[in-house]
Amino acid sequence: MSTRTETVAPGVWPVAWTTLVGGLGVLFATTIVAVAVEPLAGILGVPLSTIQWITTGYLLALAVVIPLVPWAQQRFGGRRLWIAGLTLFLVTSVLSALATNAASLIAFRVLQGAAGGILLPMMTTLVMQAAAGRGLARVMSVVSLPAVLGPILGPVLGGIVLDTLNWHWLFLVTVPFSVAGILLALHYLPNDAETRPARLDGVGFALMAVGLAAVLFGLSNATRAGGFLSPEVLVPVLVGLVAIGGFAWWTLRRRSEPLVDLRLLRSRPLSSSTLLLFLSGFALYGAMLLIPLYFQQLRGMSPFVAGLLLIPQGVGSLISRTFAAQLSERIGARWVILGGFVIVAVGTLPFLGAMEDTSLALLSAFLLIRGVGLGAVTVPLMALAFEGLARREVPHASVISRIGQQLGGSFGTAVLAVALQAATAAAATQAAAFQVAFWWATGFTIAAVVLALILPATKPAESVSEDAW
Repeated sequence: MSTRTETVAPGVWPVAWTTLVGGLGVLFATTIVAVAVEPLAGILGVPLSTIQWITTGYLLALAVVIPLVPWAQQRFGGRRLWIAGLTLFLVTSVLSALATNAASLIAFRVLQGAAGGILLPMMTTLVMQAAAGRGLARVMSVVSLPAVLGPILGPVLGGIVLDTLNWHWLFLVTVPFSVAGILLALHYLPNDAETRPARLDGVGFALMAVGLAAVLFGLSNATRAGGFLSPEVLVPVLVGLVAIGGFAWWTLRRRSEPLVDLRLLRSRPLSSSTLLLFLSGFALYGAMLLIPLYFQQLRGMSPFVAGLLLIPQGVGSLISRTFAAQLSERIGARWVILGGFVIVAVGTLPFLGAMEDTSLALLSAFLLIRGVGLGAVTVPLMALAFEGLARREVPHASVISRIGQQLGGSFGTAVLAVALQAATAAAATQAAAFQVAFWWATGFTIAAVVLALILPATKPAESVSEDAW
């Protein structure tokens, strides 16, 4: 039975804002540290290759834990799991701040990443289940705010902390989000329904954990000599892809409950949106590596100033989010997402010929335009993944879309980093090298425009199943 509705389910907004507060801490924990890696190497007296593990270890642990979340939610309940994840994140944030050397800091950051792996998919799952298939795009416009604010405000906060406070405060600034998130969850998250024992698919978890960790680790080495053909990249990526393929084979032949239900990829909204989320890692997030590097390496600006210059892009995304959600409910997500990718490509145009003296006012204006496109792409694309799914299927869809986004971001960042590195070696000037890399980013964006045509053309409101809830 289908019904047409564009109203948001009662009680969804308290859940959305509650999870938003906790989710901001996780995103800030990633982006604040990104600007501090080099300073921390000097402070702690270790090589840059060692201290980079405070970021690499965090991201690997986060990725490894994500596939466990559907099983853990079924076993312990969503409210309990969310509060437990936030508590672990709070404790590990404090421990990271109290670290006395690089080894202890890396260890605590790995544990913090594991907590983040619980929270990121749960943030989407809890809100999508509360939404009950109604007004998904408008709800997602709130849920995905951390993904916008983290990369914008994180480097700025990190720069302020490094300039005015001790480095330990890099890890304490997330504490208020965790404390507030726990208090709000105790008050606003609905009590868990009766849980039931669930057997963990140990083989599936081992295969997926090895696969994700190996691929992400290999891609993190992509800027080494040899690029993607370097053994440090090629071997772990191939091992990881084989393990992920083994996970898919193992999962699809199991009759009992799988770790992640890949059969849901038969749903065209989920499969097509996951593919576009993967590609958006090249078109959207890969360029997020290039733009700050352009400001820092070519224009000689500090990470703090480079972060400030990215604010117009964040403002543009905030401006377009609500309108994009409402428009996708009226005309369908396909055309909004397609138009969003076109706007992103337009917003990148000045960087295709950017020099050392290109007007910052011009670049800021086009970054605002690019941000409008980012909001128009991400909100309906992330909401589309949950169209037509039953409540019990939402946790699995959250994990599938999150993994697609995670792998796409890593692949996209690695590809554009290698493209920049190769162009730097071949081009006559550093400006020319950046121009080549931005052409690569624009090419991926154009490819995303074409692939957006595979998205379902039906309006989201026409596919809500009352029986599924």
